[in-house]
Amino acid sequence: MIQLDEYFAGQRREFDVPLMFAGTEFQKAVWDALSRIPYGRTETYGELARRIGRPAAVRAIANAVGSNALSILVPCHRVIGADGTLTGYAGGLPAKRHLLALENSLPVEIEQLC
Repeated sequence: MIQLDEYFAGQRREFDVPLMFAGTEFQKAVWDALSRIPYGRTETYGELARRIGRPAAVRAIANAVGSNALSILVPCHRVIGADGTLTGYAGGLPAKRHLLALENSLPVEIEQLC
C-alpha cells in the first residue's frame, strides 16, 4: 500500500483509506476515537475513556484498543499508560517504540532509554 510506504518514509501523517470497522458499538467508538489521535501525539487510556464519555471504562477501552485489527491505520500505538510508559502493543513494544519515534512522540522518559 502506497500510503503505508509514505508513512514509513515520513512523508504521510494521515491516511485517507476508507475503513469499515467490524466490532461492537463500543469497540467502534474506541477505534473511531483512536483514529482521531493526531500524528505526533499520544493519549492515555484514561484520556481516551473520558473523550468517548466512558471515564470508568479504562479496562474495557484497553481491551478494545487491543482488539484493533487495523494497526497503524487506526493508530493504537499512540495510546500509552497513565504514567507515560509504553504499554501492550500487538506488534510488540519495540515496534510501538519505533512507531512513536518515527512520529517524534515518544514520552520523554522512554526517549531517554532509546
